[in-house]
Amino acid sequence: MNRRNFFKKSALAGAAAISIPEIVKAALPDTSSTNDLSGQNLSKGATILLQGDSITDAGRNRTDENEANKQSQLGNGYSLFIGANVLANHAGKELKIYNRGISGNKVFQLAERWDKDCIDLKPNVVSILIGVNDFWHTKTNDYKGTIVEYEADYRALLARTIKALPGVKIAICEPFIIHGGKALDNTWEGDFAPYRNVAKALAKEFKLIFVPFQSVFNEALKKADAAYWGPDGVHPSMAGAQLMAQAWNKAVL
Repeated sequence: MNRRNFFKKSALAGAAAISIPEIVKAALPDTSSTNDLSGQNLSKGATILLQGDSITDAGRNRTDENEANKQSQLGNGYSLFIGANVLANHAGKELKIYNRGISGNKVFQLAERWDKDCIDLKPNVVSILIGVNDFWHTKTNDYKGTIVEYEADYRALLARTIKALPGVKIAICEPFIIHGGKALDNTWEGDFAPYRNVAKALAKEFKLIFVPFQSVFNEALKKADAAYWGPDGVHPSMAGAQLMAQAWNKAVL
């Protein structure tokens, strides 16, 4: 009886198991036809820069920010998992990975520090995740920015980056919410959607790589709720951060 119960429980556990690779595969279409930044084409000595707000920042040690590949400067979120995955999979290429995300940032604040925190690093790959604060702070911090300003500022930032860094590969990460999170109310779904749409449209306009994080988390919520992937609905848990890293790897590399 105990043996039978063991196998029964094992079968149920297997059926309910959460597989991040399966979630990523279901959420992301085949990117091979549009993505020319394959792992094979990631040149030796290339620099990868991760930029954004608190989701990217994830408690990084800013005193170490000039030291590439250092665990403390990559923070405790998806940036760390991306760094770990990329470095493990491309040993010998002498890649340099930096995290320059800053908690609370909006697009115009990225622009204010862009020379120091992007252009001067001469990255070969720039990944940008920005937008949640451009909306959230209109609800909580008396910020007066609009979707029109978000789009204009973002477009200007991309144009500036492409002009200053010819040949740079840019990945636009979709700003997202994790439905059911404690920080969200019923206005988020409709009111935040335009920010996601702008990010996707700009990626298409500039012919950039697009990482569809909202689709990824929507798919993930079929396996477990927001408490598992990101309790407040904005900041991912450890599992959520790993999910983001694997989705990023598939879309970008």
